[in-house]
Amino acid sequence: MRAFPCPNCHRLLHFEARLCPGCSVTLGYDPAADTFRFLADNATQWRDDGGASAEVVVCANNDDFQICNWLVEKDEPTALCRACRHNRTIPDLAEPSVPARWARIEQAKRRLFHTLLKLHLPLETKVAGQAGGRGLAFDFLYDRAAEAAGTPQILTGHDGGVITLNLVEADDAERERIRHAVGEPYRTLLGHFRHEVGHHFWSRLIGNDPDELQAFRQVFGDETADYQASLQAHYGNANGKVWTDDFVSYYATSHPWEDFAETFAHYLHIVDVLATAGGFGLCLSSIEEWAGSSPSSAALDPYTAEAAKLAEMMAPLSFSMNAMNRAMGQPDLYPFHLSPAIVCKLDYIARLVSKAAVPGG
Repeated sequence: MRAFPCPNCHRLLHFEARLCPGCSVTLGYDPAADTFRFLADNATQWRDDGGASAEVVVCANNDDFQICNWLVEKDEPTALCRACRHNRTIPDLAEPSVPARWARIEQAKRRLFHTLLKLHLPLETKVAGQAGGRGLAFDFLYDRAAEAAGTPQILTGHDGGVITLNLVEADDAERERIRHAVGEPYRTLLGHFRHEVGHHFWSRLIGNDPDELQAFRQVFGDETADYQASLQAHYGNANGKVWTDDFVSYYATSHPWEDFAETFAHYLHIVDVLATAGGFGLCLSSIEEWAGSSPSSAALDPYTAEAAKLAEMMAPLSFSMNAMNRAMGQPDLYPFHLSPAIVCKLDYIARLVSKAAVPGG
């Protein structure tokens, strides 16, 4: 995402900011205006950098749990922000380790929602009687006994518009252990959210549309293949399947649904990375330009760009990010290769997102 300046002193802020590190004002992010606001007038009015006030209040999850830095319209019935109102279940906060883990999960979820809102994707909640069952909800669950025994029973996943996430994923050491156990090159909270919301949008935009379903099958294959059998074969490696350049990750080879979700997640990765680079004014150029003596800047709106252009701009940027990580002794930040087959799948998703966009949504 683009860089956000403090509306009072203009110092650049991280998206999670609640207090400005420069001038110490209280901050809140207003998703309706895609900007930060600060408290003024003896802490009674939320104002932008032009001094204009807005009829907004802090999200109820800030009042109750100090867990959210987003603002919400004063007349919003739920008193929850655009991200928090999708929560169906929050964890038991009486367990000492839970509040900090939940905070990390909510930070990742807000980044997810920022991108979804910028793409204008339909985001209904699961309020009774609303959206014909098409809404999106989150269950954040924690099983202390199972974690202590090293046998987690709660699996991160998606079912009928409900994304379940095991709080253990907010523990860096445990998430890294799982990453090694399943052979993944990349595993993050934000990555989980982007993958699982891909499943939601498959159901929301494709599953009940016969024409779209046929278009999906031409790119990703036949999703009627037995899902559970496919996963068992994938994890058991019973068929000796290998990861080829046709898939963005090894997990994507398991089933067309997972191929779509993994590719959808990578579409969100690329859009947000390029938006962040553009927000800082980094030079975005093609490989050919970048390898030459004087690369030229290229204006790009990643939220509306075609997939081929996204992939072209991502190539030099991901190479440079990986080089910087290696300079710090860290593994590659983006350990993936966007082949022509993968770009074709990204193109399908970019066109699907554009078609589904809700004006002003």
